Amino acid sequence: MKRVGGGWSYTIVWPDGAVEEEADGYLRPYEGSGSQRTLAYSLVDHLRWRVREGLTTETVQLLDLQRYMGAVGAKVPMPWGQPWRTPPKKPYGTSALRVAATVLKGFYLHQCAEKGINPELATALSVRRLPTRADRNRALLGHTMTSVAANPLTPRGGSRRRHPKMLPDQARPELIEVVNTARDEMVVTWLSDSSLRIGGLTGLHLADLHLRENAPCGDCKSPHLHVCHRWGNPNRAAAKIKPDWETVDGVVTKGEIYRVSPAMISSYFKYMTTEYAKYATGHGMLLIQLAGPHIGEPWTADAARGMLRRAGRRAELPGRITPKAFRHQFTNDVMDASDGDPLVAKAAGNWASAQMVDEVYGHPDLHSPEFTQALKTVWGEDE
Repeated sequence: MKRVGGGWSYTIVWPDGAVEEEADGYLRPYEGSGSQRTLAYSLVDHLRWRVREGLTTETVQLLDLQRYMGAVGAKVPMPWGQPWRTPPKKPYGTSALRVAATVLKGFYLHQCAEKGINPELATALSVRRLPTRADRNRALLGHTMTSVAANPLTPRGGSRRRHPKMLPDQARPELIEVVNTARDEMVVTWLSDSSLRIGGLTGLHLADLHLRENAPCGDCKSPHLHVCHRWGNPNRAAAKIKPDWETVDGVVTKGEIYRVSPAMISSYFKYMTTEYAKYATGHGMLLIQLAGPHIGEPWTADAARGMLRRAGRRAELPGRITPKAFRHQFTNDVMDASDGDPLVAKAAGNWASAQMVDEVYGHPDLHSPEFTQALKTVWGEDE
């Protein structure tokens, strides 16, 4: 549902259009956040499965929820009944399974507490475990912790991808060779030379770009851009991270700051002096549609993903080309160039945690001379 003040709200309705009251009550506290959409999409799949199984909030038990987790892709030591996610649907990945487990626990604890029903399920979901070192490090008074909340539905293992999917070799020049417009060339260049997420890139306004030295914002001396979370972008693009930002005397300040390369600036001016100057309709956003009935209007994140996917096929690159792969590749390259310094990679990529960067990207090059020499020394083959 589109809000009057801009942005979108999400709820769940029955086929006749009636609001699903239980789901709506659970989702309303997340009004105005990007999490509401994710929670709604995960919850609606479970509610459909629950209807097929003939279950309700009053009758569902922990075993039923574990069966559902198995039906969508989790490894559970039990039969989970009839197939649910049949082809072409795929089982959930690790991240989606963790989201589903969080949604199920939150939804049913909310219902049990609000209505005072199904105390057995509430007790089964309200389990606790011993704290780990990471739990203690995150807490202000971690040394005093004796237990932390746990989720019996969360699948074990696979909490973090050790080696994230990178771009194929020579992906950037191959993609630039096959793209059809200056806009698409700019998108490939900007994703390659920064760690921009696709939502942040497609949500950029011209006012966010400070592509010269010593910009008046005072946040960065070098050419840079500000990624600002805006609730009401007409193309529904929104930055994932939401640091405070403001406009002071017509100048955007704060937000997420990304340094820009000379190649990014060059591709920007090529696009602005050709396609943007010809088709833009005055909305002030950076990326625009170049064909179709809405030519000149803001370009969506889904359209950008589709462009990259098609360009990858034309270039005959292996696998699917996704915006996230550019972000992984950029961080990996920065780690290599900085001799494995996670603090540099964290700052360059606007990551939240240097520890996470080190764990995911801080691996040695298995083909480097240093790695080979270390093995030869251990094997006793060092001359």
